[in-house]
Amino acid sequence: MSKQKDSTATSVILKYLTDQNRPYSAQDVFGNLQREHHFGKTVVVKALEQLAHDGKIKEKAYGKQKIYFADQSQFTAVGEADLKALDNQIRELSEKFQSVQQSCRQMEAELKVLSNSMTTEEMSAEIAALKQECASYQARLQKIKSTSNHVTPEEKEQVYNERKRFVKEWRKRKRMATDLIDAILEGYPKSKKQFFEELGIETDEDHSVSVPDL
Repeated sequence: MSKQKDSTATSVILKYLTDQNRPYSAQDVFGNLQREHHFGKTVVVKALEQLAHDGKIKEKAYGKQKIYFADQSQFTAVGEADLKALDNQIRELSEKFQSVQQSCRQMEAELKVLSNSMTTEEMSAEIAALKQECASYQARLQKIKSTSNHVTPEEKEQVYNERKRFVKEWRKRKRMATDLIDAILEGYPKSKKQFFEELGIETDEDHSVSVPDL
């Protein structure tokens, strides 16, 4: 490391400690400045020791570790009134920060709701589709209302009852006919099929029909 670079590191570190005005270890200074200035650890330690030796910064040892901080004599003394003013300013800024933070939370919540909501174009398309569907149902309802052959509940019940009665009669008569034919076939010399052909009997099966359920 050249003397010019050593001088640069010393100036940068002195300014950093003065601006921050808080205690740092050599490792802290190295970590905080390395990304921007790319100082090596050895350069940082050497600069801090030189600044402390020259009386430009203060050095305190805590066990094996040394802490460096700006010379406080260069700063204007702060009185009780100044401290109270600073406390008030801190309190006001804290309240302002909390208010701004709360506003940010509310805006984030509103943004989330809006992000999950339909856009104006999507809403317009949805409304148009619903209106068209509603018009279709209204037309269908009007057509039903205009039809003259409405079936009342009583008429519907009557139709169901008549169907039930006819199905029962169908089954009864089919059973009677089957019993009668079976009795005749006991003494008939030919087959059942020939018997049906001679008499011209047609069955439900010939017409692919069956007695429906009740």
